[in-house]
Amino acid sequence: MIELFSPAELPRARASGAFVGGVLRRMQERATVGTNLLEIDAWVTQLIADAGAVSSYVDYAPSFGSGPFGHVICTSVNDAVLHGLPHDYALRDGDLLTLDLAASLDGIVTDSAVSFVVGAAVDPADLRMIETTRRALEVGIAAAVPGARIGDLSHAIGSVLTAAGYPVNTDFGGHGVGSTMHQDPHLPNAGRPGRGYVLRPGLLLAIEPWVMADTATLVTNRDGWTLRSATGARTAHSEHTVAITDDGPIVLTA
Repeated sequence: MIELFSPAELPRARASGAFVGGVLRRMQERATVGTNLLEIDAWVTQLIADAGAVSSYVDYAPSFGSGPFGHVICTSVNDAVLHGLPHDYALRDGDLLTLDLAASLDGIVTDSAVSFVVGAAVDPADLRMIETTRRALEVGIAAAVPGARIGDLSHAIGSVLTAAGYPVNTDFGGHGVGSTMHQDPHLPNAGRPGRGYVLRPGLLLAIEPWVMADTATLVTNRDGWTLRSATGARTAHSEHTVAITDDGPIVLTA
């Protein structure tokens, strides 16, 4: 399913994106050494309730997961890169944490993710990997204009990632959002320009470059959800939801 929203509906999308982006900023500030991943989940649960929003994750049960997710935010640490299931783990100095949140406010879902290093023990290689995903996100957003094809965005994103030396996995990537979290079109993080769905005004697109330092192969954790690098290498993930408009892309979750 692909939904297209009218200009009159854009304020609702902006409000949803502002909420999701704001929650992630608050969690990045609160996630310090000693913070438990379950604390983060509890904090976000309360913020969602206070805002009258709805979690997109709690009851989510796709074919690639093990039953309903059961939590409101993905917390992926170090070699975990996607779908990190919150669990009883206290963050340590130097951990590389990715927070990924999707929620619905006033009937519109927006989706965003941020990676950062916790504490003071910062590895420059981690910062370089995080910055690479951010640059890839920026070029993907810049390419998200009416008339462009999905392959144009994929190529732009993948060019940044591969030029920096990172292998690219295309099993999971960006996607449309709207009244539900995962919609068509699928947006791989590598591809060929001039191919795929033509972007039209009114589309909401979650663009999400992610990489693992030395592999493109994922393994599933025993919890049935968390996806990790097959080599144990560190990972990074950056994501924003963007509205395609005649005036250019609008980043809703900034």
